[in-house]
Amino acid sequence: MSVLLQISDTHFGTEQPPVVAALLDLARQIAPQVVVLSGDITQRARRAQFAAARAFADQLATTKVLAIPGNHDIPLFNVFARAFHPYANYQRAFGSVLDPHWSSPSMLVVCVNTTRPSRHKDGEISAGQIAHVSQQLRAATPQQLRIVVTHQPVHVIRERDVENLLHGHQAAVRAWSHAGADIIMGGHIHLPYVSPLADQHRNLTRRLWAVQAGTAVSWRVRSKYPNSVNVVRHSPQDLTCRVERWDYDAASGEFRCADAEDLRLDRELASQRA
Repeated sequence: MSVLLQISDTHFGTEQPPVVAALLDLARQIAPQVVVLSGDITQRARRAQFAAARAFADQLATTKVLAIPGNHDIPLFNVFARAFHPYANYQRAFGSVLDPHWSSPSMLVVCVNTTRPSRHKDGEISAGQIAHVSQQLRAATPQQLRIVVTHQPVHVIRERDVENLLHGHQAAVRAWSHAGADIIMGGHIHLPYVSPLADQHRNLTRRLWAVQAGTAVSWRVRSKYPNSVNVVRHSPQDLTCRVERWDYDAASGEFRCADAEDLRLDRELASQRA
């Protein structure tokens, strides 16, 4: 079985030390094979904030950390850096690759950089990126759970979040569904949920799910939801995967499993993919 821990919107610079410590304890408890940092790792893309984030990542009980930048990981007030070196501090901490991927016998994770220095907070996916991710998805085996990670969401459940949708999301959802994706994972809006994308995209060729994460350790929580992370579990022989939401419980100082959902995978359609 592969276990993935999704940590999103940590916003280092606004982190809460007790929550950080509890999350490290959770990582040691579940021992994930891979951790996904799905953007907005820092609050203002400053070198010290990235250093703190890197130190946190180095303490996670995993052999692999996949990170992508969010809009907060590009300088906002340093106009020169935003224009000419937007990812300098990010790459100093997390390496030069902005679209990492990872594969195991039971899981394929493909990350996509959806930030654009020319935009303030909106994300965008290009035709070239859509095609490249589709190519990677088509190379997956039937036993692998196929996950695509973006920072901005491809699906929202509240009307007020529509403005936060990833630009180009409709074309991406259609293409990635056809190529064999099971989950599109994101963050950005600090609201955790699991939702079938067929509810909004009527012509999908297979089951495809949006899995959104809350803010992991920042005090910038939204609505009624506390700090939270997602855990995804999948075995090669299974036709389902389990998505768990773990919430921080201030009374106990621990992350606890607050919800779990088993998602049915359309493995019977694998042979029909182009």
